[in-house]
Amino acid sequence: MIVADSLSLQNARHLHLAAQGLLRPLGRRARFPDIHASVRQMSLLQIDTINVVARSPYLVLFSRLGTYPANWLEETLASGALFEYWAHEACFIPFEDYPLLRHRMLEPQRLGWKYSEQWVEEHQQEIADLLEHIAQQGPVRAADFANDKQTKPGWWAWKPHKRHLENLFSAGELMVVERRNFQRVYDLRSRVMPEWDDAQHALSEDDAVLAMLSHSARSLGIFRASWLADYYRLKRAPLKSWLAAAQARDEIVRVEVEQLGEMWLHHNLLPLLENLSSATHTALLSPFDPVVWDRRRALELFDFDYRIECYTPAEKRKYGYFVLPVLHRGALKARIDAKMERQAQQLVIRAFWLEPGVRISNAFLNDVQKAINRFAQWQGANHVILENAPPELLAAWSHQWAINS
Repeated sequence: MIVADSLSLQNARHLHLAAQGLLRPLGRRARFPDIHASVRQMSLLQIDTINVVARSPYLVLFSRLGTYPANWLEETLASGALFEYWAHEACFIPFEDYPLLRHRMLEPQRLGWKYSEQWVEEHQQEIADLLEHIAQQGPVRAADFANDKQTKPGWWAWKPHKRHLENLFSAGELMVVERRNFQRVYDLRSRVMPEWDDAQHALSEDDAVLAMLSHSARSLGIFRASWLADYYRLKRAPLKSWLAAAQARDEIVRVEVEQLGEMWLHHNLLPLLENLSSATHTALLSPFDPVVWDRRRALELFDFDYRIECYTPAEKRKYGYFVLPVLHRGALKARIDAKMERQAQQLVIRAFWLEPGVRISNAFLNDVQKAINRFAQWQGANHVILENAPPELLAAWSHQWAINS
Protein backbone atom coordinates (compact mmCIF):
# COMPACT_ATOMS: atom_id res chain seq x y z
CA MET A 1 0.00 0.00 0.00
CA ILE A 2 1.36 3.41 -1.01
CA VAL A 3 0.99 5.99 1.73
CA ALA A 4 1.21 9.75 1.26
CA ASP A 5 1.91 12.25 4.02
CA SER A 6 -0.61 14.78 5.15
CA LEU A 7 -0.76 17.87 2.96
CA SER A 8 -1.08 21.58 3.54
CA LEU A 9 -4.03 23.29 1.87
CA GLN A 10 -1.59 25.17 -0.35
CA ASN A 11 0.02 21.95 -1.53
CA ALA A 12 -3.38 20.41 -2.21
CA ARG A 13 -4.23 23.38 -4.41
CA HIS A 14 -0.90 23.09 -6.19
CA LEU A 15 -1.46 19.39 -6.89
CA HIS A 16 -4.88 20.10 -8.38
CA LEU A 17 -3.41 22.85 -10.57
CA ALA A 18 -0.58 20.54 -11.63
CA ALA A 19 -3.16 17.95 -12.72
CA GLN A 20 -4.93 20.67 -14.72
CA GLY A 21 -1.80 22.10 -16.34
CA LEU A 22 -2.03 25.39 -14.43
CA LEU A 23 0.76 25.17 -11.86
CA ARG A 24 3.52 26.67 -13.99
CA PRO A 25 3.63 28.30 -17.44
CA LEU A 26 4.27 26.01 -20.38
CA GLY A 27 7.78 27.41 -20.68
CA ARG A 28 7.92 27.32 -24.47
CA ARG A 29 5.83 28.29 -27.46
CA ALA A 30 2.74 26.13 -27.90
CA ARG A 31 2.81 23.47 -30.60
CA PHE A 32 -0.08 22.00 -32.52
CA PRO A 33 -0.05 18.63 -30.64
CA ASP A 34 -0.42 20.56 -27.37
CA ILE A 35 -4.12 21.15 -28.17
CA HIS A 36 -4.96 17.45 -28.01
CA ALA A 37 -2.55 16.89 -25.11
CA SER A 38 -4.18 19.65 -23.06
CA VAL A 39 -7.69 18.33 -23.69
CA ARG A 40 -6.40 14.86 -22.81
CA GLN A 41 -5.04 16.21 -19.53
CA MET A 42 -8.36 17.84 -18.64
CA SER A 43 -10.36 14.92 -20.13
CA LEU A 44 -12.98 17.42 -21.34
CA LEU A 45 -13.03 20.89 -22.88
CA GLN A 46 -16.43 22.48 -22.36
CA ILE A 47 -17.95 24.36 -25.30
CA ASP A 48 -19.73 27.68 -24.96
CA THR A 49 -20.43 30.20 -27.70
CA ILE A 50 -20.38 33.45 -25.69
CA ASN A 51 -17.82 35.71 -27.36
CA VAL A 52 -17.69 38.81 -25.14
CA VAL A 53 -13.99 38.27 -24.42
CA ALA A 54 -13.03 35.02 -26.15
CA ARG A 55 -15.07 31.88 -26.60
CA SER A 56 -14.55 29.65 -23.60
CA PRO A 57 -12.72 26.67 -25.15
CA TYR A 58 -10.09 28.95 -26.69
CA LEU A 59 -9.63 30.78 -23.39
CA VAL A 60 -9.29 27.54 -21.41
CA LEU A 61 -6.51 26.44 -23.76
CA PHE A 62 -4.84 29.88 -23.67
CA SER A 63 -4.76 29.75 -19.86
CA ARG A 64 -2.64 26.61 -20.13
CA LEU A 65 -0.69 27.02 -23.37
CA GLY A 66 -0.28 30.76 -23.79
CA THR A 67 -0.39 32.25 -27.26
CA TYR A 68 -1.41 29.84 -30.01
CA PRO A 69 -3.32 30.16 -33.32
CA ALA A 70 -7.01 29.85 -32.46
CA ASN A 71 -7.66 27.81 -35.61
CA TRP A 72 -5.60 24.98 -34.10
CA LEU A 73 -8.64 23.87 -32.11
CA GLU A 74 -10.79 23.55 -35.25
CA GLU A 75 -7.92 21.81 -37.04
CA THR A 76 -7.55 19.32 -34.19
CA LEU A 77 -11.29 18.59 -34.40
CA ALA A 78 -11.18 18.24 -38.19
CA SER A 79 -8.17 15.92 -37.94
CA GLY A 80 -10.25 13.45 -35.93
CA ALA A 81 -8.20 13.81 -32.74
CA LEU A 82 -11.25 15.26 -30.95
CA PHE A 83 -14.99 14.72 -31.15
CA GLU A 84 -17.96 16.55 -29.67
CA TYR A 85 -20.63 15.18 -27.39
CA TRP A 86 -22.44 15.68 -24.11
CA ALA A 87 -20.03 15.01 -21.24
CA HIS A 88 -19.89 17.68 -18.50
CA GLU A 89 -22.03 19.65 -20.92
CA ALA A 90 -21.30 19.96 -24.63
CA CYS A 91 -17.57 19.25 -24.82
CA PHE A 92 -14.61 18.56 -27.05
CA ILE A 93 -13.38 15.12 -26.02
CA PRO A 94 -10.30 13.11 -27.07
CA PHE A 95 -11.42 10.76 -29.83
CA GLU A 96 -9.97 7.76 -28.03
CA ASP A 97 -12.65 8.27 -25.37
CA TYR A 98 -15.55 7.82 -27.80
CA PRO A 99 -16.39 4.38 -26.31
CA LEU A 100 -16.98 6.03 -22.91
CA LEU A 101 -19.87 8.12 -24.24
CA ARG A 102 -21.41 5.73 -26.74
CA HIS A 103 -23.90 4.30 -24.24
CA ARG A 104 -25.43 7.78 -23.88
CA MET A 105 -25.96 7.95 -27.64
CA LEU A 106 -27.69 4.59 -27.65
CA GLU A 107 -30.21 5.80 -25.04
CA PRO A 108 -30.58 9.49 -25.90
CA GLN A 109 -34.00 9.74 -24.27
CA ARG A 110 -32.14 9.78 -20.95
CA LEU A 111 -30.39 13.04 -21.89
CA GLY A 112 -33.37 15.20 -20.92
CA TRP A 113 -33.85 18.39 -22.96
CA LYS A 114 -30.92 17.48 -25.22
CA TYR A 115 -33.07 14.92 -27.06
CA SER A 116 -36.80 14.95 -27.84
CA GLU A 117 -38.21 11.51 -28.50
CA GLN A 118 -41.56 13.08 -29.36
CA TRP A 119 -39.99 15.37 -31.98
CA VAL A 120 -38.18 12.47 -33.60
CA GLU A 121 -41.34 10.37 -33.74
CA GLU A 122 -43.37 13.24 -35.21
CA HIS A 123 -40.80 14.04 -37.92
CA GLN A 124 -39.60 10.60 -38.94
CA GLN A 125 -39.89 11.20 -42.69
CA GLU A 126 -38.23 14.62 -42.60
CA ILE A 127 -35.36 13.23 -40.53
CA ALA A 128 -34.98 10.27 -42.92
CA ASP A 129 -34.90 12.72 -45.85
CA LEU A 130 -32.24 14.80 -44.06
CA LEU A 131 -30.06 11.75 -43.48
CA GLU A 132 -30.41 10.80 -47.14
CA HIS A 133 -29.50 14.35 -48.16
CA ILE A 134 -26.31 14.19 -46.05
CA ALA A 135 -25.48 10.76 -47.44
CA GLN A 136 -25.80 12.05 -51.01
CA GLN A 137 -24.60 15.65 -50.70
CA GLY A 138 -22.10 15.51 -47.84
CA PRO A 139 -21.74 17.34 -44.49
CA VAL A 140 -24.15 20.16 -43.60
CA ARG A 141 -24.60 23.04 -41.17
CA ALA A 142 -27.87 24.22 -39.68
CA ALA A 143 -27.26 27.47 -41.58
CA ASP A 144 -27.55 25.56 -44.87
CA PHE A 145 -31.32 25.31 -44.38
CA ALA A 146 -33.86 28.10 -44.63
CA ASN A 147 -35.47 29.32 -41.44
CA ASP A 148 -39.14 28.67 -40.77
CA LYS A 149 -40.84 32.08 -40.78
CA GLN A 150 -43.29 30.81 -38.16
CA THR A 151 -40.50 30.00 -35.72
CA LYS A 152 -40.34 32.33 -32.75
CA PRO A 153 -36.95 33.59 -31.53
CA GLY A 154 -35.14 31.81 -28.73
CA TRP A 155 -33.06 28.67 -28.22
CA TRP A 156 -36.22 26.73 -27.33
CA ALA A 157 -37.67 27.32 -30.80
CA TRP A 158 -34.89 26.35 -33.22
CA LYS A 159 -35.85 26.03 -36.87
CA PRO A 160 -36.94 22.47 -37.71
CA HIS A 161 -33.74 21.37 -39.49
CA LYS A 162 -31.59 22.54 -36.58
CA ARG A 163 -33.73 20.51 -34.21
CA HIS A 164 -33.41 17.49 -36.52
CA LEU A 165 -29.63 17.89 -36.57
CA GLU A 166 -29.31 18.33 -32.81
CA ASN A 167 -31.47 15.29 -32.08
CA LEU A 168 -29.47 13.19 -34.55
CA PHE A 169 -26.28 14.45 -32.91
CA SER A 170 -27.51 13.49 -29.44
CA ALA A 171 -28.49 10.06 -30.76
CA GLY A 172 -25.01 9.60 -32.22
CA GLU A 173 -26.24 9.29 -35.80
CA LEU A 174 -24.45 12.49 -36.77
CA MET A 175 -21.02 13.70 -35.67
CA VAL A 176 -19.44 17.14 -35.76
CA VAL A 177 -16.58 16.81 -38.24
CA GLU A 178 -15.51 20.44 -38.27
CA ARG A 179 -16.56 23.94 -37.29
CA ARG A 180 -16.84 26.90 -39.66
CA ASN A 181 -16.97 30.24 -37.88
CA PHE A 182 -17.67 28.09 -34.84
CA GLN A 183 -20.79 26.63 -36.50
CA ARG A 184 -21.09 22.86 -36.31
CA VAL A 185 -20.67 20.87 -39.52
CA TYR A 186 -22.41 17.49 -39.30
CA ASP A 187 -21.71 14.25 -41.13
CA LEU A 188 -22.94 10.69 -40.81
CA ARG A 189 -21.30 8.67 -38.06
CA SER A 190 -21.24 5.72 -40.42
CA ARG A 191 -19.04 7.73 -42.79
CA VAL A 192 -16.80 9.14 -40.07
CA MET A 193 -16.37 5.79 -38.29
CA PRO A 194 -17.05 3.07 -40.89
CA GLU A 195 -15.29 0.40 -38.81
CA TRP A 196 -17.25 1.05 -35.62
CA ASP A 197 -19.34 -1.85 -34.35
CA ASP A 198 -21.34 -1.31 -31.16
CA ALA A 199 -21.30 -4.99 -30.31
CA GLN A 200 -17.52 -5.09 -30.60
CA HIS A 201 -16.37 -1.65 -29.46
CA ALA A 202 -18.96 -0.01 -27.20
CA LEU A 203 -18.55 -0.20 -23.44
CA SER A 204 -21.44 -1.10 -21.19
CA GLU A 205 -22.74 1.79 -19.14
CA ASP A 206 -21.28 0.27 -15.98
CA ASP A 207 -17.81 -0.07 -17.50
CA ALA A 208 -18.01 3.38 -19.07
CA VAL A 209 -18.93 4.98 -15.74
CA LEU A 210 -15.96 3.32 -14.03
CA ALA A 211 -13.67 4.63 -16.78
CA MET A 212 -15.12 8.13 -16.47
CA LEU A 213 -14.54 8.10 -12.72
CA SER A 214 -10.90 7.18 -13.37
CA HIS A 215 -10.57 10.00 -15.89
CA SER A 216 -12.14 12.42 -13.43
CA ALA A 217 -9.76 11.37 -10.67
CA ARG A 218 -6.75 11.81 -12.94
CA SER A 219 -7.84 15.23 -14.18
CA LEU A 220 -8.75 16.50 -10.71
CA GLY A 221 -5.53 15.08 -9.26
CA ILE A 222 -6.71 15.48 -5.68
CA PHE A 223 -10.35 15.26 -4.73
CA ARG A 224 -13.12 14.47 -2.34
CA ALA A 225 -15.32 11.57 -3.40
CA SER A 226 -18.26 13.95 -3.71
CA TRP A 227 -16.46 15.91 -6.43
CA LEU A 228 -16.04 13.01 -8.86
CA ALA A 229 -19.50 12.50 -10.34
CA ASP A 230 -19.96 16.10 -11.49
CA TYR A 231 -17.04 16.00 -13.91
CA TYR A 232 -18.97 13.88 -16.45
CA ARG A 233 -22.40 14.67 -14.98
CA LEU A 234 -22.81 11.11 -13.72
CA LYS A 235 -26.21 10.52 -12.14
CA ARG A 236 -25.57 7.02 -10.85
CA ALA A 237 -21.94 6.57 -9.90
CA PRO A 238 -20.80 3.69 -7.66
CA LEU A 239 -18.40 5.92 -5.75
CA LYS A 240 -17.85 3.71 -2.73
CA SER A 241 -17.00 0.57 -4.71
CA TRP A 242 -14.89 2.52 -7.24
CA LEU A 243 -12.86 4.17 -4.47
CA ALA A 244 -12.20 0.82 -2.81
CA ALA A 245 -11.13 -0.81 -6.09
CA ALA A 246 -9.01 2.17 -7.16
CA GLN A 247 -7.27 2.21 -3.79
CA ALA A 248 -6.64 -1.53 -3.96
CA ARG A 249 -4.90 -1.19 -7.33
CA ASP A 250 -2.91 1.83 -6.07
CA GLU A 251 -4.57 4.18 -8.54
CA ILE A 252 -5.41 6.57 -5.69
CA VAL A 253 -4.17 7.03 -2.13
CA ARG A 254 -5.84 8.52 0.90
CA VAL A 255 -4.41 11.80 2.23
CA GLU A 256 -5.25 14.23 5.02
CA VAL A 257 -5.42 17.83 3.89
CA GLU A 258 -5.22 20.84 6.17
CA GLN A 259 -8.72 22.29 6.79
CA LEU A 260 -10.33 19.85 4.35
CA GLY A 261 -9.75 16.51 6.05
CA GLU A 262 -9.71 13.24 4.15
CA MET A 263 -9.13 13.43 0.41
CA TRP A 264 -7.83 11.21 -2.36
CA LEU A 265 -4.69 11.72 -4.45
CA HIS A 266 -4.18 10.25 -7.91
CA HIS A 267 -1.02 8.14 -8.22
CA ASN A 268 0.24 10.25 -11.18
CA LEU A 269 0.96 13.05 -8.72
CA LEU A 270 2.87 10.99 -6.16
CA PRO A 271 6.27 11.83 -7.70
CA LEU A 272 5.54 15.51 -7.08
CA LEU A 273 5.23 15.02 -3.32
CA GLU A 274 8.97 14.75 -2.80
CA ASN A 275 9.64 18.14 -4.33
CA LEU A 276 6.41 19.96 -5.13
CA SER A 277 7.20 22.98 -7.27
CA SER A 278 5.89 26.33 -6.22
CA ALA A 279 3.05 27.76 -8.27
CA THR A 280 4.33 30.45 -10.62
CA HIS A 281 1.52 30.70 -13.15
CA THR A 282 -0.83 33.67 -13.49
CA ALA A 283 -3.79 33.39 -15.84
CA LEU A 284 -7.31 34.54 -16.56
CA LEU A 285 -9.71 31.61 -16.34
CA SER A 286 -12.87 31.03 -18.31
CA PRO A 287 -16.12 30.74 -16.33
CA PHE A 288 -16.31 27.26 -17.87
CA ASP A 289 -12.79 26.19 -16.87
CA PRO A 290 -12.73 22.82 -15.08
CA VAL A 291 -11.07 24.48 -12.08
CA VAL A 292 -14.18 26.58 -11.39
CA TRP A 293 -17.10 24.93 -13.20
CA ASP A 294 -18.05 23.07 -9.99
CA ARG A 295 -19.02 25.90 -7.64
CA ARG A 296 -18.89 23.73 -4.52
CA ARG A 297 -15.42 22.40 -5.36
CA ALA A 298 -14.06 25.90 -6.08
CA LEU A 299 -15.40 27.08 -2.73
CA GLU A 300 -14.06 24.14 -0.74
CA LEU A 301 -10.61 23.96 -2.32
CA PHE A 302 -9.89 27.61 -3.15
CA ASP A 303 -12.31 29.45 -0.85
CA PHE A 304 -13.60 31.05 -4.05
CA ASP A 305 -17.35 31.62 -4.11
CA TYR A 306 -18.08 31.75 -7.82
CA ARG A 307 -21.25 31.70 -9.85
CA ILE A 308 -21.48 31.86 -13.62
CA GLU A 309 -23.76 34.85 -14.11
CA CYS A 310 -24.10 35.07 -17.90
CA TYR A 311 -27.37 33.14 -17.65
CA THR A 312 -28.57 35.21 -14.67
CA PRO A 313 -30.89 38.20 -15.27
CA ALA A 314 -28.86 41.43 -15.30
CA GLU A 315 -30.58 42.87 -12.23
CA LYS A 316 -29.61 39.78 -10.18
CA ARG A 317 -25.93 39.68 -11.12
CA LYS A 318 -23.44 40.44 -8.37
CA TYR A 319 -20.38 40.89 -10.56
CA GLY A 320 -21.13 40.80 -14.28
CA TYR A 321 -22.04 38.94 -17.45
CA PHE A 322 -18.77 37.12 -18.22
CA VAL A 323 -16.54 37.37 -15.17
CA LEU A 324 -13.08 35.81 -15.34
CA PRO A 325 -11.42 34.39 -12.22
CA VAL A 326 -7.80 35.48 -11.84
CA LEU A 327 -5.39 32.71 -10.90
CA HIS A 328 -2.20 33.99 -9.31
CA ARG A 329 0.53 31.66 -8.11
CA GLY A 330 -1.69 28.88 -6.85
CA ALA A 331 -4.67 30.89 -5.56
CA LEU A 332 -7.76 32.51 -7.00
CA LYS A 333 -7.18 36.09 -5.91
CA ALA A 334 -9.45 38.26 -8.02
CA ARG A 335 -12.10 38.38 -10.72
CA ILE A 336 -12.61 40.76 -13.61
CA ASP A 337 -15.60 41.74 -15.73
CA ALA A 338 -14.09 42.30 -19.16
CA LYS A 339 -15.15 42.95 -22.72
CA MET A 340 -13.11 42.78 -25.91
CA GLU A 341 -14.00 45.67 -28.22
CA ARG A 342 -12.66 44.29 -31.47
CA GLN A 343 -13.28 47.24 -33.76
CA ALA A 344 -11.51 49.58 -31.35
CA GLN A 345 -8.84 46.90 -30.72
CA GLN A 346 -9.07 47.32 -26.98
CA LEU A 347 -9.78 45.15 -23.97
CA VAL A 348 -12.00 46.97 -21.48
CA ILE A 349 -11.94 45.81 -17.87
CA ARG A 350 -15.22 47.15 -16.58
CA ALA A 351 -14.50 46.10 -13.02
CA PHE A 352 -11.71 44.42 -11.05
CA TRP A 353 -12.51 42.82 -7.71
CA LEU A 354 -9.98 41.48 -5.22
CA GLU A 355 -10.90 38.50 -3.09
CA PRO A 356 -11.15 39.16 0.69
CA GLY A 357 -7.74 39.34 2.33
CA VAL A 358 -5.72 39.66 -0.88
CA ARG A 359 -2.80 42.05 -0.50
CA ILE A 360 -1.75 44.15 -3.48
CA SER A 361 1.97 43.55 -3.85
CA ASN A 362 4.31 44.60 -6.62
CA ALA A 363 4.60 40.96 -7.66
CA PHE A 364 0.82 40.62 -7.87
CA LEU A 365 0.46 43.81 -9.92
CA ASN A 366 3.27 42.86 -12.26
CA ASP A 367 2.08 39.28 -12.79
CA VAL A 368 -1.57 40.18 -13.34
CA GLN A 369 -0.83 43.08 -15.66
CA LYS A 370 1.43 40.85 -17.77
CA ALA A 371 -1.23 38.13 -17.88
CA ILE A 372 -3.90 40.61 -18.99
CA ASN A 373 -1.57 42.14 -21.58
CA ARG A 374 -0.69 38.73 -23.01
CA PHE A 375 -4.34 37.83 -23.29
CA ALA A 376 -5.29 41.17 -24.84
CA GLN A 377 -2.51 40.96 -27.38
CA TRP A 378 -3.56 37.41 -28.30
CA GLN A 379 -7.04 38.78 -28.94
CA GLY A 380 -5.70 41.56 -31.18
CA ALA A 381 -5.99 44.46 -28.75
CA ASN A 382 -3.58 47.39 -28.89
CA HIS A 383 -4.37 48.63 -25.41
CA VAL A 384 -6.23 47.80 -22.22
CA ILE A 385 -8.57 50.09 -20.33
CA LEU A 386 -9.23 49.61 -16.61
CA GLU A 387 -12.47 51.38 -15.68
CA ASN A 388 -13.28 50.35 -12.11
CA ALA A 389 -11.12 48.81 -9.41
CA PRO A 390 -10.35 49.22 -5.69
CA PRO A 391 -8.76 52.64 -5.04
CA GLU A 392 -5.44 51.15 -4.02
CA LEU A 393 -5.32 49.17 -7.25
CA LEU A 394 -6.17 52.17 -9.40
CA ALA A 395 -3.50 54.20 -7.59
CA ALA A 396 -0.86 51.62 -8.34
CA TRP A 397 -1.97 50.76 -11.83
CA SER A 398 -2.21 53.23 -14.70
CA HIS A 399 -5.76 53.87 -15.88
CA GLN A 400 -4.79 52.87 -19.39
CA TRP A 401 -1.64 51.25 -20.65
CA ALA A 402 -0.24 50.28 -24.02
CA ILE A 403 0.34 46.58 -24.44
CA ASN A 404 3.91 46.96 -25.60
CA SER A 405 4.88 49.47 -22.90
